Amino acid sequence: MLKKRYIVLLVLVLLIVAGSIMMWVFTQRVQQGLEQLSAMTITDPDLTQLSDGVYRGEYAAFPVKVVVDVTVRDHSITDITLIEHRQGQGKDAEALVPRIVQEQRVTLDVVSGATYSSLVILKAVENALHEL
Repeated sequence: MLKKRYIVLLVLVLLIVAGSIMMWVFTQRVQQGLEQLSAMTITDPDLTQLSDGVYRGEYAAFPVKVVVDVTVRDHSITDITLIEHRQGQGKDAEALVPRIVQEQRVTLDVVSGATYSSLVILKAVENALHEL
């Protein structure tokens, strides 16, 4: 009976240690993502230099990842399709997509409460139109 208690206690200790290590790793990755986002700059593409077509762009800063297809016609952004938006609570940032099309630029203010997702969406669109 005593041996079973020791085994249960050992398993619990191992689970606590493993959980603590996993939380530390997760926290480090989130911190790296935040540092990446705070150092990021976003610039508007020169639409006059773009040919008609669909351009794919992506950007990731843990835990957010975005993949977009940006349609350009007659030197204008006519459509943006979110292929992937892996986010925590940043779904509201998707409201930026029609604003980018409407304003024809990516240097927009972020959506309050969805700052990180906003920045990653804007950067993915910028990447689609700058990495030609």
